[in-house]
Amino acid sequence: MKHNEGQHRHRRLVRPLTLIASVALALSACGAPSAAPPGQTGSPGASGGAGGAGGAGGAKVTIGIGGQTLLTYLPTTLAQELGYYQEEGVNVELQDLQGGSKALTAMIGGSTNVTSGYYEHTIQMQAKNQSVKAFVDMGRSSGLALLVAPKNEGKIKSIADLKGKNVGVTSPGSSTDMFIKFLLAKNGLQQTDAAVSAIGAGSSAVAAMEQGQVDAAVMLEPDISVLNKRIGHDLPVLEDVRTAEGLKEVFETDAWPSSSLYAKAEWLEQNKETAGKLAKAIKRTLEFIDGHSGEEIAAKMPEKFAGGDKALYAKVIAELKETLSKDGAFTEDGVKAVLKTQRVANPEIGDKAIKLEDTYTNEFVK
Repeated sequence: MKHNEGQHRHRRLVRPLTLIASVALALSACGAPSAAPPGQTGSPGASGGAGGAGGAGGAKVTIGIGGQTLLTYLPTTLAQELGYYQEEGVNVELQDLQGGSKALTAMIGGSTNVTSGYYEHTIQMQAKNQSVKAFVDMGRSSGLALLVAPKNEGKIKSIADLKGKNVGVTSPGSSTDMFIKFLLAKNGLQQTDAAVSAIGAGSSAVAAMEQGQVDAAVMLEPDISVLNKRIGHDLPVLEDVRTAEGLKEVFETDAWPSSSLYAKAEWLEQNKETAGKLAKAIKRTLEFIDGHSGEEIAAKMPEKFAGGDKALYAKVIAELKETLSKDGAFTEDGVKAVLKTQRVANPEIGDKAIKLEDTYTNEFVK
């Protein structure tokens, strides 16, 4: 795509947030949903409550989640609340590590067994000569949106307008960071043309945008809705891959695997039966999500995740269902699309030889 064509397309793309944000603005009325401190379980079920594994038999598995209240990771917690891990015979402890990079680091360091994080991390780790493999896909899209900060409404109208600006991401090297770097390159800019700042997720990300600490930011739900509630209106969006249409426009694909369960290849090889049970539990959860309404799903989630209004939380879930996988399987086109993004956005990948078949497997979701 030529640069001027890219600018024209992005001017056309600037638009208010769709129903996903509109119906959920009041989620922040009681504050953003609070995540458990690092190293603690974020789900009441994990400590032996309803649907929990506290008294369950079977292998003990600790799953680190890259931000438990983010809806992209909803299936991991929902599987606990539905009792599916326990029914499959695996004793699961969920840890909210409040960021994908932190969750990955915890697993590499041995404090967790499995990560509920983004598939692209398996590609990044292979480039560092570490074998990590995803074994069940939860997300068909990353669920990201690039928002203009309140102070720049009417000033930033395209990706090209980000030149010389400061863009907020959850953390360096995260999926949000890779997203902005990809968009800059796709639109003919250098990755250094815009600076990036770590603003985290949740209240810190909302505050950074509201207080004008950054000029724009890559964010996820429910943070987007919390921010819009505080501002009092929908902020403009430059790019949005929460919908199938947006995904196709940005990544030129119908699937871009994102949230997944992954583990060290060595752990998978030594714990195939356990991995199979985890995959089956998540697959059952995805089927439950596909076959139930937002209200029915919200009713099964921890009360605090609703931010004080379960009806609105249910509407957000209903809108975001289309970003989730229906069967837990990775597609060849999808993993290739993620690698393409990494080659453009991540200098550590570049033109390195990557064996995609070693970064994922569908053997546990057949």
